Amino acid sequence: MKTTFPTRAAGAVLIPLMMFGASAALADPEHSDLPEFGQAGDVSHIDQVIEVDMGEMYFTPDNYSFERGETVKFVLKNTGRAVHEFAIGTEETQKAHEQEMKAMRKAGMITTSVLRHDRMLEAGMMHVDANARLLAPDEASELVWTFSGEQEELIIACNVPGHRAAGMEATVTIGDDHAS
Repeated sequence: MKTTFPTRAAGAVLIPLMMFGASAALADPEHSDLPEFGQAGDVSHIDQVIEVDMGEMYFTPDNYSFERGETVKFVLKNTGRAVHEFAIGTEETQKAHEQEMKAMRKAGMITTSVLRHDRMLEAGMMHVDANARLLAPDEASELVWTFSGEQEELIIACNVPGHRAAGMEATVTIGDDHAS
């Protein structure tokens, strides 16, 4: 099989991502100005596993309570017919991310039901954030997060244009410090 330039270019980008971690390699520098609300969790120390159903304009469950410092593994499944996102953040980070998602849709990187990774790669907008997963219909993923920030409330939202406005969000309440 002959290797084409786009395949080699994708490999040149993806191999370092697999070796060093995607969130560090493709992190958007604009995100550094946003408030600290947690961090990618250590997969060897998970306190709780939660299965999340992502359907047409809903998350199930849609209400969460965690202790500060608790590490949670979210097992995500998009059971809907549309592209959906699971993004943990503050109101401020959700609003900023919503603008990025609008730009991605306008540029044809996402449609109602398709993720165009080739277009995302070309534009340098791979949507690889430690706090979010973007899933096509019937896709599954995992997200491990430690709720270590100072906020007492966070939001989980789908920032695909129009989805959060239609009710696709969940609330997160952060309580007392987690006993290690």
